[in-house]
Amino acid sequence: MKISARNVIKGKVKKVTTGAVNDEVIIEISGGNEIVSIITKNSAERLELAPGKEVYAIIKASNVMIGGD
Repeated sequence: MKISARNVIKGKVKKVTTGAVNDEVIIEISGGNEIVSIITKNSAERLELAPGKEVYAIIKASNVMIGGD
């Protein structure tokens, strides 16, 4: 898999919550941290997402906002 995005994080699917149109996918990454993504139900089915499957979270954004107290 070759892509242009620089932020590629490997993990395993922890949970898929299926909705009417979109699915929520929780990916467990190193250190027990999690990344949550909302994708179309069709994409989740096409990728055959299920708990335990190794996947990549691919983050491509032109802006990253940071806040603090």
